[in-house]
Amino acid sequence: MQIIDRYIFRQILIATVFIVAILAVLVLLTQSLRYLELVMNAGASGWSFWMVTFLSLPSFFEVILPIGVVASILFIYHRLVMDSELYVLKALGFSPVRLARPVLIFSGILAVFLFIMMGWVAPVSKSSALTLRKDIKAQMSSLLFREGVFTEAGKGLTVYIRDRDRDGNLLGLVIHDARDSTQAPSTVIAARGILVSTDTGHQVLVYNGSRQQYDQRNGVLKRLDFDRYTIDLPEAAQSTSDRWKEPDERVLQDLVRSEEAKKSKVLSREFRLEIQKRILTPLLIPALAMVALVALLTGAHDRRGQGKRILVAVVVVIMIEILYLTFYNMAKSSPVGFPLMLLTALLPILGGVFLLMQDKIMARVRQASQKGGA
Repeated sequence: MQIIDRYIFRQILIATVFIVAILAVLVLLTQSLRYLELVMNAGASGWSFWMVTFLSLPSFFEVILPIGVVASILFIYHRLVMDSELYVLKALGFSPVRLARPVLIFSGILAVFLFIMMGWVAPVSKSSALTLRKDIKAQMSSLLFREGVFTEAGKGLTVYIRDRDRDGNLLGLVIHDARDSTQAPSTVIAARGILVSTDTGHQVLVYNGSRQQYDQRNGVLKRLDFDRYTIDLPEAAQSTSDRWKEPDERVLQDLVRSEEAKKSKVLSREFRLEIQKRILTPLLIPALAMVALVALLTGAHDRRGQGKRILVAVVVVIMIEILYLTFYNMAKSSPVGFPLMLLTALLPILGGVFLLMQDKIMARVRQASQKGGA
């Protein structure tokens, strides 16, 4: 890149990082309000609160990145106009396409970054956030076990805990399990335990204890000492079925190679739509960037300000976003939605390239017509 390219690229980069950081903080604040009550009711640690909040952030990059890029382009190029730098560059022979080149390179890099985020990072973080929320809810469920009281956790299952520490660990556990009518009741005595959530439901993990079971037929007391032992909670306190991952919780290769989608037309359509969304959404970054570039690099310029042009660009950007979301919702039930999504992402790019290069295009057309006339 030349000096001018590096100068504009650096200014756009700094502005984008600043704006995206502000938007990310706003998203974190709104998400923290969602999880604050859950964490407080569960008595979870501050680490759990911030982890579940930060894990929800990558899913919002598909929204805040295009907005941040458009805002930074409008700000930087408007400043170039107001400082007369843009007029000097045009006087030196820089065409609109040449002035737009650093932004086009930058928007392409961000599009690749967003594709990676949507394809792998955001699904993993969202799935981890949901798992952590289940763990927090499990910790909240553990509050139902009162210290010094025999609690009926379900039919045939009685739990006693002596105390509870600040980290939510259950101390001095006695668990009597008589749920299986085909086997003799068993009693588990452990020094420490914790209630956790898994894909199959809630479980009590107990440590440093023993399991005792009396065999009435042989008159023998069986004892098993353990370092760690797992007890599944009854149906009333857990979900017995595995948690099914939604399409937006799956990485890209899982969506492409899913065996579930091959067996169900409904799932196949949902997975295909999610793949299409992850491919097309990154294209919105260069598409919306092209709208901002056309607004400030083409036509006549007014040194008193470009307020009208900026307002028109903002309106067009909002319309593109609305149309894209509308066609995305349409694609959930109709095959027409995807081509319309594709057009919404590609038309601004193609139209922007034409408008930025229209002087060169028209010059070549005139040359061709003159040669044809001769």
